[in-house]
Amino acid sequence: MPEKLNIYWLQIDAGALDTEWKQCTDEGKDVSPLAAEFERVKALDLEDPANQPAAEALLDRTAALPVKEDYPYVEPSDLAGIRAARPPAPDLPPVDQAALPGRIHGAWLGRVCGCLLGKPVEGWRRPKMWGYLKDSGRWPLADYFTRKVPEKVLEDHKIEPSGPYIETVDCMPIDDDTNYTVCGLKLMQQHGLGFSPIDVAKFWMSNLPLLVTCTAERVAYRNFAMNIAPPRSATFRNPFREWIGAQIRADFFGYACPGNPELAAELAWRDASISHVKNGIYGEMWAAAMIAAALVTDDVPTVIHAGLAQIPVRCRLAESMRLVMRWQTDGVGYDRAVENIHERWNENQGHHWCHTISNAMIVAAGLLYGKLDYARSICRAVQPCFDTDCNGATVGSIVGAVLGAEALPEQWTAPVNDTLLTSLAGYNRVRISEMADQTVALVRKLRG
Repeated sequence: MPEKLNIYWLQIDAGALDTEWKQCTDEGKDVSPLAAEFERVKALDLEDPANQPAAEALLDRTAALPVKEDYPYVEPSDLAGIRAARPPAPDLPPVDQAALPGRIHGAWLGRVCGCLLGKPVEGWRRPKMWGYLKDSGRWPLADYFTRKVPEKVLEDHKIEPSGPYIETVDCMPIDDDTNYTVCGLKLMQQHGLGFSPIDVAKFWMSNLPLLVTCTAERVAYRNFAMNIAPPRSATFRNPFREWIGAQIRADFFGYACPGNPELAAELAWRDASISHVKNGIYGEMWAAAMIAAALVTDDVPTVIHAGLAQIPVRCRLAESMRLVMRWQTDGVGYDRAVENIHERWNENQGHHWCHTISNAMIVAAGLLYGKLDYARSICRAVQPCFDTDCNGATVGSIVGAVLGAEALPEQWTAPVNDTLLTSLAGYNRVRISEMADQTVALVRKLRG
């Protein structure tokens, strides 16, 4: 019998169909008339290519379903529609040109180190991570993850023998979160402010190997290869269209637009629209706008509001961000806030674990309860579990942008030795400081 290829996320399996059901429900579609068809197709051997057309036809049917008339949210995916649905934006101070290089360097370095904190435990659920931390006397999280703990802890919690534990690294290993930050720099060095969604798609195909992309990005990449252009590349048979993948691509667009969240969000929209819709897009716009604001202000609520000002006021993401902010202002403690998030999102369901909104809530909690202490902020973004490397990276980027590189603790920055590995063609090993210098040069060129 010939060996099957069956590359994950390039074919439709039962898990993808479960995600599609949940995604349609989130979007306000009534999928109940298709319940029997979902069960019939899920029962097929979907590793057999002969059964893929049935799964594809089912996704085509769900794509055609209308949103219910009583759906309470307003969630356009086009830029004009998003802008028409935004709330007012907060005022921001002007760019401090003298401080800008240090803040951009801080954003890059803060992102890399926050990502490294969460990378070894990506996929760990609470019983494993919290058990490891408590049983090894490391609770609450305050340092990088290590296997240098009692052997019983390793055995009890089935701690993997391999992985980027802090004692094994001398730089930042390859990670999709940091791949996309370098992608943003190289894309804008080639195209400037005028790049289009199609430019992003072509850049990926020319510079990123297909299999270093995940979920919605891999589906979009498959669609590009079939000459399906944006924005249809985001919706064509893509159950992962509101997952976190776009949000982790936001950072460079914020770096490129210090003090200009609206422009940062527009650039992020061009990037996100090739693979995501609705709240998947909003996550990237929100994060990019927050970073642009963090390069000029040190007020965390203002940073978050600057992000929210670029997305629809009546979307699910904005509603969830307002909720986290209300918990903090009402005196709800950090631990209780984390429990609240877990009560709303089930970490044991892939759709919940990898969704934009569940992870954005953790990002907001890390920022609000971290109070611009770098260590506390990234640890409070990673300790709740969910997508740990993504959330540590985003919070690290924002706090690093506020504090600047010189203020980041050596405990966190020394292990990476100013070095980042990537999957990009021609940029397999780069200096973080050099990426920051190139960013500053680009910003000054763009500003004339």
